[in-house]
Amino acid sequence: MAIRRIRTEGEEILRMKCKPVKDVSDSIRSLIGDMFETMYASNGVGLAAPQIGILRRLAVIDDTLGNKLAIINPVITSREGEQLATEGCLSLPGYQGEVKRAEKIHVDALDENGAPLSIDAEGFFAVVLQHEIDHLDGILYKDKAESYVKQEAAQQ
Repeated sequence: MAIRRIRTEGEEILRMKCKPVKDVSDSIRSLIGDMFETMYASNGVGLAAPQIGILRRLAVIDDTLGNKLAIINPVITSREGEQLATEGCLSLPGYQGEVKRAEKIHVDALDENGAPLSIDAEGFFAVVLQHEIDHLDGILYKDKAESYVKQEAAQQ
């Protein structure tokens, strides 16, 4: 496993739509390992493939609430309710914003072995999933933010 360089705002790849993963191979599983290692080294709770320069529909999540998983080719199939979440991003260091997200979502995806995965998420887990899936479509949370400020300003 290796720690990869996280792309930051201004790098074109963060605004590009990712292509589906066609085959969940050993190289994809190795990439997933690198993504988890990179995310943990950066103190993140989620990381999408384009954030490390890979245009594939793949993300890893560990929300510290017991939800640790890799999601491949995820699709949000239903949304319910609304919540206002404070978000940050490893690709936008030093900033945070308030974003309206669905309170509950259902996601269909593949796991790291290529098996179907069906996820019902709510609260913080739903926020993290929506944030990472947005990355796969070239969307950054600041695009949807009702407010977007430097973290120092937000803490005052």
